[in-house]
Amino acid sequence: MTTAIALPALDYENLDDAGEAHRRIARARASAPIAMGAHGPEILSHDLVRALLRDDRFVVPPGFALAPQGITSGPLWDRATRSLLCLEGGEHHRLRRLIAKAFTPRSAARMRAACVQVISGLLDACAGTGSCDVVADISRPYPVPIICALLGAPPQDWQRFSAWADDVLRLFSWNIAGTENDILRSWDELDGYVDRMVAERSDSLTDDLLSDLIRAEEDGDRLAHDELLMLAGGLLMAGTDTTRNQLAAAIEDLIAHPDQWELLAAHPELAPNAVEELMRHNPIVFGAVRLAVEDVELAGVPIAAGTLVIANTAAANRDPAAHDDPDRLDITRADAHSMLTFGGGMHYCLGSHLARTELAEALSIITQRIPTPPRLAGSAPWKPLTGITGPVSLPIEFAAA
Repeated sequence: MTTAIALPALDYENLDDAGEAHRRIARARASAPIAMGAHGPEILSHDLVRALLRDDRFVVPPGFALAPQGITSGPLWDRATRSLLCLEGGEHHRLRRLIAKAFTPRSAARMRAACVQVISGLLDACAGTGSCDVVADISRPYPVPIICALLGAPPQDWQRFSAWADDVLRLFSWNIAGTENDILRSWDELDGYVDRMVAERSDSLTDDLLSDLIRAEEDGDRLAHDELLMLAGGLLMAGTDTTRNQLAAAIEDLIAHPDQWELLAAHPELAPNAVEELMRHNPIVFGAVRLAVEDVELAGVPIAAGTLVIANTAAANRDPAAHDDPDRLDITRADAHSMLTFGGGMHYCLGSHLARTELAEALSIITQRIPTPPRLAGSAPWKPLTGITGPVSLPIEFAAA
């Protein structure tokens, strides 16, 4: 617990309107750089969030959100605490060092053709109708076939991977009760699938990420078999729901700003910068949870060891001290790259290059195929704004091809 210093209250996690959440966060940030949220202090200023994400006095809570929900042992706890996202210190540095070459911009670029093929096929299926639900028809099915191609799994298995991802991603939920068995079953099935893929590659490595991970070596050190399975599963978890939801949120944001849609349609070379700006302006991860491992003082506020702290990256991304006119969407913005949606420090998103490639290719092709901005054809509520959020549905109408 923090000491009894009055902090502004901040409550947004049960909203289904991201815009209202940003307004509440802005009011709290204008009052103080730290507010008290539902799960602990929320850090709101850009500089403080950036510093906290790089501060080794704050770590990813073991088991993510399991401990606050009463799960501190058992098979699910063991699984979660052994994942790359939870590891700290030397073990984390060792794994990141071993696999860094498999997650470079160059390795992400080789997936560009797969991105184009998948998004084009999804658009072909609805282009003639003049309407679709962006979530169900485009963003939800988009990333999993690309993850399959990245790992070297056959395209026909993407629906199996999608179902596994849906279950395993519940691990990041603040409402995990009753889902433990589903999570573990899907995680076991995924491990079994990847185990067979590793065995198939034991004598003949190919040009895919799994083969790159098997090849990975640093001063004679290699990944153990269990580490290969953990990393492949982690890629599916980290690279599926985030991309799905961020693509839908980006499309919603562009529809709300038709001048920006038209600008991107006319200038597809702006797509990489548009991704940075859209992830700054309308992110689908509002914050990163950290645990203080010793007593710390932030902006004059004492934070006791053992306190859960939320680095509110959504607040940081719209801090007027870091971004000029931060509530304005501008895909030509020069300072968009300082957004913190991918995190920071030792847990900076390993798949950031792939995510940028997926989003840039999708947004470029969608806006060129539908150059006249679509219009919303119904409500577009968001999921609860904790963990990974985003539109539940996004019905649109547009000029049919």
